[in-house]
Amino acid sequence: MDRNSKTIHESVQSQYASVARSSLNNDSTAVRSVAEAFGYSAEDLRSLPPQANMGLSCGNPTATAALREGEVVVDLGCGGGLDVLLAAKRVGPSGKSIGIDMTPDMLDRAKAGAEKVGASNVEFLLANIDQIPLADNFVDCILSNCVINLAPDKPAVFREMLRVLKPGGRLAISDIALRRELPPEIAESMVAYVACFAGAMMIDEYKRLLEEAGFSAVAIRDTGSDLNVYSQTGAFGCCSPTNEACCEPSVVSLGGLPAALPTVKPMIEFDANEYAASVQIYAVKSA
Repeated sequence: MDRNSKTIHESVQSQYASVARSSLNNDSTAVRSVAEAFGYSAEDLRSLPPQANMGLSCGNPTATAALREGEVVVDLGCGGGLDVLLAAKRVGPSGKSIGIDMTPDMLDRAKAGAEKVGASNVEFLLANIDQIPLADNFVDCILSNCVINLAPDKPAVFREMLRVLKPGGRLAISDIALRRELPPEIAESMVAYVACFAGAMMIDEYKRLLEEAGFSAVAIRDTGSDLNVYSQTGAFGCCSPTNEACCEPSVVSLGGLPAALPTVKPMIEFDANEYAASVQIYAVKSA
């Protein structure tokens, strides 16, 4: 597989634009079950506009972020605004909740949801997460949910996180990381990359890169959540055995791969729990 940054960027953006334009939303039992499997309460989900949740989470970073009134919080790869809107409630009207995403269709969905619930302390920015359009030492807390694994240049993302955080600021990230090396048919698949597995790091590498970027108190916890919930519910990137209709040929052709079911078949048969884990990551920028 051609793993140059341009190919990855275009493939990820194309797939998630398709998901943003799809009918996936919180009214679906399957979509809700994914969010609940990764730690969102039924009350959290009821408080959101339906379009905010598309079943793309692999954890609930707002649950571990210890957000406080008046803080500035940024969600990298905010998607439909799920965590941005939950964070906005926690930081209150004196705080600010900012969502950053590289896909215009996702931001359109997020903005419409924020308007629907009257969230006045939110902002959405179009950008790549390795080039965060915020000032140095501006942010109290950074959230991210199943997105860092999609970034081609992860060290650059971590350096940008450190730059925009205030001294003493913190990360609360939910992500997928690897317990063991992936089989070649998964590691070399762009479909598996877009599905958050082929681009994931080993857990030890995740910790090492954060420390090399300058973070301290780095802690990574395997949540033990069942990653096969995606294929069981049909929410795997809008492309699963129970949701093949959403696998548009233009999407399955990512990275020049043939637009045919065999492209997706390795992911359908993949036992994610054997190789990967849903992890919670916490780290601090030294004061």
